[in-house]
Amino acid sequence: MPSRKIDALITNVNLATFDPDIHLAYGQIENGAIALHENKIVWIGHNGKQPVGAKPAHVLDGLGQWLLPGFIDCHTHLIYGGNRAREFESRLLGESYENIAKRGGGIAGTVQATRESSEACLLKSALLRLDALLNEGVTTVEIKSGYGLNLETEMLMLRVAGELSKRRAVSIQRTFLGAHALPPEYEDNPEGYIDAITEVFLPRIKTEHLADAVDVFCEGIGFTNAQCRRVFTKAKALDLPIKGHVEQLSDLKGARLVAEFQGLSVDHIEYLAEEDIPALKLAEVVAVLLPGAFYYLQETRKPPVSALRNAGVPMAVATDLNPGTAPMASLLLAINQSCVLFGLSPEEALTATTRHAAQALGLQKHKGQLKVGYAADLVLWDINHPSELCYSLGMNKPSCIWHAGKVRTVSDV
Repeated sequence: MPSRKIDALITNVNLATFDPDIHLAYGQIENGAIALHENKIVWIGHNGKQPVGAKPAHVLDGLGQWLLPGFIDCHTHLIYGGNRAREFESRLLGESYENIAKRGGGIAGTVQATRESSEACLLKSALLRLDALLNEGVTTVEIKSGYGLNLETEMLMLRVAGELSKRRAVSIQRTFLGAHALPPEYEDNPEGYIDAITEVFLPRIKTEHLADAVDVFCEGIGFTNAQCRRVFTKAKALDLPIKGHVEQLSDLKGARLVAEFQGLSVDHIEYLAEEDIPALKLAEVVAVLLPGAFYYLQETRKPPVSALRNAGVPMAVATDLNPGTAPMASLLLAINQSCVLFGLSPEEALTATTRHAAQALGLQKHKGQLKVGYAADLVLWDINHPSELCYSLGMNKPSCIWHAGKVRTVSDV
């Protein structure tokens, strides 16, 4: 590659590539180097063996630190109005969720607060949460709607999500989650609300290019399997990929439904039946683990991690950042929780927030690995081994971050 232009060359660095073609833990290349041009990785190898004759515009000495792909938070509800801290306090003091909901709390309270929020307010609060993720080396974030539950506010949330990528050096994937809960206007008419989603919401959102995927909450407190099927059928007709909040509180066979439609991911899955796992493998669906919600809800039933591992189903990990059941803007915390609570190994947890997280968003061909042709989304860490990122809390901070080949220092966010 002597004639290929190089914008930046990072030398003297240990690489955790997460490239499955490198048959070493973490896909590691010790004492390595990597070359970037424009927004892609154009060369990767051992230090001192970089392309002959190449004259990079910038050379950075990695000082023996570890370079990883930028983290990908593949499941968040980052945009919403208000917060539910007082409800959190009430639950700790013994009040039931049912009573909280009856007095206008729970998701209904977030829906009301979101509907009453201006675009500027939603953007301002979302930026604070996003910045917390970016400071930990996140370079791609999925953001769901689902706290508007009417066309106007759902579209507003998706527009704000798009605006975030203009305000910060980050890639944003937008997911329409209109089938998150039943809005007050349709309290006694769930089928009517599904009609609105399929006949009005989805066509408009597709026409205005506001979503990269469509999600549903297939659950007893959400929507039935049959109702979710209607949403998926319309999404597929509109050529929109699908995802699913499934098997979080019960087994409604939502995961099987996602697999039938060859969806991107099934998320939560604490109640996933082991006999349904082969269908996920066959359809190449990613299992997204959300240990933050498990922790906040003090759940006791864990996802079938061993069965997923044995079946070869890729597992991703995300924050599930939301105001009710996972108010945490820390993917490093979710990584640690996935190891401590769910039994992932450090290598599995880091793969789950890089390569497998990219697959959960349909981005596996150009994100989530340090590999030639992939996006130059990189994070440099002053650590002695990648496992340190899973082991300690509050002790790791990126030395340098690149998004699309451009340096984004922590202070830039």
